[in-house]
Amino acid sequence: MTADAPALVASLTARGATLATAESLTGGQLAALLTAVPGASVCFVGGVVAYATAVKVSVLGVSPATIEEYGAVSAECATAMAVGARQRLGADYALATTGVAGPGRQEGHPPGHVWIACAGPASVETRLLALEGDRAAVQAASCRGALSVLDGMLRREDSVLG
Repeated sequence: MTADAPALVASLTARGATLATAESLTGGQLAALLTAVPGASVCFVGGVVAYATAVKVSVLGVSPATIEEYGAVSAECATAMAVGARQRLGADYALATTGVAGPGRQEGHPPGHVWIACAGPASVETRLLALEGDRAAVQAASCRGALSVLDGMLRREDSVLG
């Protein structure tokens, strides 16, 4: 089952939780997908489009050492982006996207190599996506992947709680 933005907005709203985004390759598309849902303002606090590595560092607090050791296209960077967005925007959850939309390679990674991270109150989860298609297809699939990671985290929390 694929998570969708309306269902996630409803779930976050029902639990009184908030969400932020930190986006690189998706360029704000994830935030746009969420804010297109009527009532999203109850749970969505905002997002940062950190397309440039310098913005990941200066705005989201990604350590320059993380970038140097692992690169901007890594689980470690995605995790730091999500944690930074959660802290800086004061949200309960934050989703981060970083990767290669194409057409060329970045840091040795092919187009479609995408890391998603979701930072929540109790944990951070990451997922590597290996996507195919043109730039628009990779970006759209990255947004769907991010929603899926959040949905999985919320479902696991629900199963633990009740």
